[in-house]
Amino acid sequence: MGTVDRAPGLSVRLKLTLSYAGSIVFAGALLLAVVWVFLLRYVPEVIAAPPRGAPGSPGPMIIPDRADLQRAFVPKAALVMVFLLIFGLVGGWFLAGSMLAPLTRITNATRMAANGSLSHRIQLEGREDEFRELADAFDTMLARLEAHDAEQRRFAANASHELRTPLAITQTLLDVARNDPNRDIGALVDRLRFVNTRAIDLTEALLLLSRANQRSFTRDHVDLSLIAEEATETLLPLAEKRGVTVETTGDIAPTTGSHALLLQMTTNLLHNAIVHNLPEQGTVRVTTSVHPMTVVLAVENTGPKLSPQVVSTIVEPFQRGTQRVHSDHAGVGLGLAIVKSIAQAHYGTLIITPRADGGLRVTVDLPATRADGS
Repeated sequence: MGTVDRAPGLSVRLKLTLSYAGSIVFAGALLLAVVWVFLLRYVPEVIAAPPRGAPGSPGPMIIPDRADLQRAFVPKAALVMVFLLIFGLVGGWFLAGSMLAPLTRITNATRMAANGSLSHRIQLEGREDEFRELADAFDTMLARLEAHDAEQRRFAANASHELRTPLAITQTLLDVARNDPNRDIGALVDRLRFVNTRAIDLTEALLLLSRANQRSFTRDHVDLSLIAEEATETLLPLAEKRGVTVETTGDIAPTTGSHALLLQMTTNLLHNAIVHNLPEQGTVRVTTSVHPMTVVLAVENTGPKLSPQVVSTIVEPFQRGTQRVHSDHAGVGLGLAIVKSIAQAHYGTLIITPRADGGLRVTVDLPATRADGS
């Protein structure tokens, strides 16, 4: 997006200087006017002097009138006004420059950020005021942009790697089949189908992640408790196959959002809880609760113990806990990343904490909807 063409104008420093000088001159002129009016009250227009030699006369004396006052006052007042004008212009110029110095640093930092340098910080010194508050807010924004840019670079690199892997496997299988005409075609087709399915799943996950980040969806009134039950019914066969017990309880949890995206979010959480569980006799608990301003979906599962350092990274795209899992239900490494994006798209938060006995507790807080739908 290009810059807007603007006509040249006066600088803010010059405008402030003229404002300071104008204020000082106006105040000086007002003060002199008050003095002039005050003097005129006590000086008559014409002074009648007593005749010389009159009884009781002190002798010759000069009594000023208004004309004398005007001749004495006006030149001095003009000199004072000239001094105030010069003082206002010079002092205002330096004062405006001192006041606008922080704004110059902020402008330079903005230009550097526009050129791609996100590591620069203003770090404005001094006590708290409006400029320092603006500089601190700008530094915070730069830090977030830098972190987001680094995250996007990692995401692009990981996505490229993940997309290239099934393509490379497909190419290898095809080369082997071409060089070995006697190879079992059925096994080759099954393998190609599996690899192609993984590539499709990854592509759909990336599209879903992009859709959640853009918040391009229709918002309806939904109940998280019904969504939790629907996700549980869908994944119940997988849980039974792995010997995992799923318990779903909770209150009616009304909120506003996309039913499809919230169902995908809940399904991803439940899927991760089932897959990353104990080898046998594992449990998963899905609960919903209502608070004054939020509704909460909590998914808690047994499983291996995880350190806080590992937990802090598993939300990033293509992270799968302590190691990469290769199975029919390993997913594409975007499960929790999609959950986080969907939660943020619904103005919610995702909190992941390790359980002392192993496994995770994942909670999603979303804005609550009142009974009247507001």
